[in-house]
Amino acid sequence: MNIILLGPPGAGKGTQARRLVEERQMIQLSTGDMLREARSSGTEMGKKVAAVMDAGELVTDEIVIGLIEEKLEGERAGGFIFDGFPRTLPQADALGTLLAKHGATLDHVIEMRVDDEALVARITARSTCASCGEVYNDLTKPQPADGKCSNCGGTEFKRRADDNEESLKTRLLAYYKQTSPLIGYYYAKDMLTSVDGLGEIDAVAQDISAVMG
Repeated sequence: MNIILLGPPGAGKGTQARRLVEERQMIQLSTGDMLREARSSGTEMGKKVAAVMDAGELVTDEIVIGLIEEKLEGERAGGFIFDGFPRTLPQADALGTLLAKHGATLDHVIEMRVDDEALVARITARSTCASCGEVYNDLTKPQPADGKCSNCGGTEFKRRADDNEESLKTRLLAYYKQTSPLIGYYYAKDMLTSVDGLGEIDAVAQDISAVMG
């Protein structure tokens, strides 16, 4: 099964994707992770990615699609979770074409709906384990009292430099301008289902699981 998780920055897409990886043996395709992996791989595609990033330029859709195609040609396990891609309508078209080329389908597009003000409050309280990426929140899931990550035992926690109100509002604006048209795009294809992205993590996971069946 192949799905897209849609939602603004901080909606919890990464957290839910990790659960699906653990529970359903799916493969998470995060654009950022793929670019970092490619950059250090030494492959021809990796060298191309490194050159673009070192020049301070944006990685093209063609490169990202190429990275996704490499993944599609490998082990498919329980299917793919597309996290952070597509971001635009042309990328959505390109992904559909690529999946068809490899005899694969897109089964569900799950929008994690949020209230902007509540999202800003949540994200500005967010921190992550520097070792494994486990997410904590001062309001809903504080860092353990013993100072050790509950997932890996790590003792270093960090906050993203752009997890502040001004930066987050800028990122939200970019999302609504570029990515929100995908909601209508996939709705028209009868593939879109929305869940409450601001619920408790377990509740959101249950809603997503119910959509996937």
